[in-house]
Amino acid sequence: MAQLGSYISDGLSVHLMVFLFLVACVAGLIDTLAGGGGLLTVPALISSGIPPLIALGTNKFQGSVGSATASFVMLRNHRVRWADVRRLMAGSLIGAMLGTLLVQQLDTRWLSFIVPLVLALIALYFLFSPRPRQMAHPRCSDRLYRRLVVPLIGAYDGFFGPGTGSFFALAGVSLRGQSLVDATAVAKTLNCASNVASLVVFLAAGHILWSAALVMLTGQLIGAWVGAHALFRINPNYLRYLVVIMSLSMLARYLWLS
Repeated sequence: MAQLGSYISDGLSVHLMVFLFLVACVAGLIDTLAGGGGLLTVPALISSGIPPLIALGTNKFQGSVGSATASFVMLRNHRVRWADVRRLMAGSLIGAMLGTLLVQQLDTRWLSFIVPLVLALIALYFLFSPRPRQMAHPRCSDRLYRRLVVPLIGAYDGFFGPGTGSFFALAGVSLRGQSLVDATAVAKTLNCASNVASLVVFLAAGHILWSAALVMLTGQLIGAWVGAHALFRINPNYLRYLVVIMSLSMLARYLWLS
């Protein structure tokens, strides 16, 4: 906590604030349309000199607002029905809380190693994974999906996070037979639940840099609002290479400055 208090008192430069705001705008848009916004925001925060655990907590704050905005639009426009997702959201929430509690038990030196490794692996997944194909029939029962698959993805979100929205969408298409657009819409609500649950744990631990969080929150709101209104007019797969290029750029910045 002493390290966190010292860092907050030092503040961030205007240049870094503008940089984080712009990254959050793009991440909010991309996360709503295709998932993977955390591939931009997490390395952006860490490359700004913020310790890994605080970077994860700050990312959850601004990410929660973006996913909540997208979820609100989905529910208000009846793209998703509350009755269909409420139990799934509960599973995502529980998994995320457990994942967040786990990551806070790790030595931060391990996080400095894990963060770039996972970012690189997820970027490769976005680059080389085939387009998910809708199944004629669900390959996973509703109970198994709700009680195991969704909580596991939620736990990953609580532990680290980037790419969670895409994993939820992929699971909906490949395991539950949803269309890609419908699975993406449902994924917003599940990602919202996991983000909020993780945020509560990070708030309790004091692992949030408020100056960066508030600036990025504004950017996420703008990006998520634009993305939510464009979701059903833009093919999410068109953004795949943009996600990869930007995430690898953020990763290169992180490795260069570390």
